[in-house]
Amino acid sequence: QVQLVESGGGLVQPGGSLRLSCVASGSIFSPNAMGWYRQAPGKQRELVATCTRDGNTNYAVSVKGRFTVSRDNAKVYLQMNSLKAEDTGVYYCYSIFQFSDYWGQGTQVTVSS
Repeated sequence: QVQLVESGGGLVQPGGSLRLSCVASGSIFSPNAMGWYRQAPGKQRELVATCTRDGNTNYAVSVKGRFTVSRDNAKVYLQMNSLKAEDTGVYYCYSIFQFSDYWGQGTQVTVSS
């Protein structure tokens, strides 16, 4: 059984920063990929950033240059800088391991003055 637990969300003013963390536990070791999706109110879930086991990263165009994804085995982080109102949403950690995908419960990020 695999469990992903996120932390680090909250309320921040535009231009501020937040750091999200996610820890995978259970029967999982060195996942193929880990990363983050987000879902804004009334919108579909979208990919934010991903990091493979080899360290290759990929970002949504809207966050490139502002967000940085990093990982340490079964932990993944998302450093978010220069936050904008449109970054508001629920951020979900995900992991791909042995052809299965796993999801966290989500953490709310609200960017507002």
